[in-house]
Amino acid sequence: MGFYRNRLLPRLQDLAMSRGDLRAVRARVCQGLHGDVVEIGFGTGINADFYPPEVAKLIAIEPSALCMRLAGPRIARTSTPVELAGLTGEKLELPSDSFDAVLSTWTLCTIPDVDAALAEVHRVLRPGGEFHFVEHGHAPDPKFAAWQQRIEPAWKRVAGGCHVTRPIADLIERAGFGIDSLETYYREGEPKIFGYNFEGIARKA
Repeated sequence: MGFYRNRLLPRLQDLAMSRGDLRAVRARVCQGLHGDVVEIGFGTGINADFYPPEVAKLIAIEPSALCMRLAGPRIARTSTPVELAGLTGEKLELPSDSFDAVLSTWTLCTIPDVDAALAEVHRVLRPGGEFHFVEHGHAPDPKFAAWQQRIEPAWKRVAGGCHVTRPIADLIERAGFGIDSLETYYREGEPKIFGYNFEGIARKA
């Protein structure tokens, strides 16, 4: 699995996650970002096309060296300074109460200890700082939720540890955030066991 996970999977994820139908979602989630921003799960830099000019600096958290290499052309195109500053969202080597916003797009599903990651997001944000997110997770329909439970063990092995059963909004609130805005929906054209999305902005009190 080492070759698949380290060499092939990042390329497959880049193809899947750079689809045109996801661009509008990324643009919405990035809207309003400003100042110093941390992006957990920077991946191959797909969001770089959508950073607003108000973003002064982007701190990238990404464990994959291949992803960062693939991100090179996108980083070169953006006017936002991008700095790699960590390998995992579970322990951010960043100062507390220091950042204006944190960005996460379809990342919380793959972090093994999601509670630790959200606690770190909360810690590094300034009071009043915003957490911009879109994530897929636990479907509200019992039929699809049951299938999520069945398929998740095998899906995690294929998709780099991706969980499909996480109740994203509940996890964010449990980390101490207040949710300013939240939209939940099945993404059109996506199988419903993978396509239930949580999109919004949460705030550190």
